[in-house]
Amino acid sequence: MSTAAPLAGSKQAGHADSADVLDGLLGTPLLRGLDLAVLTKLAAIGQLADFDEGVEICRQGGMADRLFIVMTGQLAGFTTAAGGMTAVVEVIQAGGTLGLATVLARLPWLMGVRTVERSRLLSIDAEGLLALVEQEPTLVTALLRAEANEFRALVRQVCDLKLRTTAQRLGCYLLSLSAERHGNTTAMRLPFDKRLLAARLGCRQENLSRAFAALRDFGVETHGARVILHDIAGLKAYAEPDEAFA
Repeated sequence: MSTAAPLAGSKQAGHADSADVLDGLLGTPLLRGLDLAVLTKLAAIGQLADFDEGVEICRQGGMADRLFIVMTGQLAGFTTAAGGMTAVVEVIQAGGTLGLATVLARLPWLMGVRTVERSRLLSIDAEGLLALVEQEPTLVTALLRAEANEFRALVRQVCDLKLRTTAQRLGCYLLSLSAERHGNTTAMRLPFDKRLLAARLGCRQENLSRAFAALRDFGVETHGARVILHDIAGLKAYAEPDEAFA
C-alpha cells in the first residue's frame, strides 16, 4: 500500500519516515494492545505533519480521506449553519482522533476543523485503513472501542447542556482539569482562550464571564488563563459532576 499524498497546509515533520509514524502509533491510546505487525501495516499508510496555528485541516461537507490522530497541540471542530453562524462542537487534544466515524462510514465531514495552536498530526489513509479493517479483527475491536468512547463523550456533553447551568458546566470542566490536587486546593491554566472555552461549553462569552463570577462563591479565583480552585469539595457539591462518566 502506498503512503498518502502530503497534507494541504502542512509542513512535513522533519525527516519523518515509517519508523517515526510507528512510534506515534505505539503511543496512541486507541491503538493500545494491537500487535506490532498490525501497527506496522498502519504505519505504511500513515504520515506525520506539522501545522501552524489557525490552519484548516478539513472542511465541512468535504469527503473524509484520512483518519487523524493528534500527537501534539489542539484542534477545534466547528459547524457552520446556512445563515453563517458558527459553533464549536468539540476541542480535540493530544491523543484524540478526528474523523473515525466519518471515515469508517465513508461519509462527508460533518464539521470543519482547524488548529488551535501549532500541532503535529498523524494521518492514516482512509482507503488503506478500510482495507486493513477487513483483514485484521483486532483492529476492528480497537476501532469499535474508540467509537464507543467517542459516543460516551458525546452523551456526556448532551447531558451537560440539558441538565446543568452554564456555571455548573464550567465547574465540571474545571474539575476535570484538576487531576493534580493538593488537599482541597489546586491551580491550573486553561488549555485554550476563553472565547473557545465559551464555545466549547455552549454559551456566549458574556455568559462565561457571569459563570466565572458565580463560581467565586465556590472558591474559584481567576487571573487571566490561570485558575485557582480553593474549595474543590464545595465546587463539586455545586457543579455535581456525574461520577458515572468520570
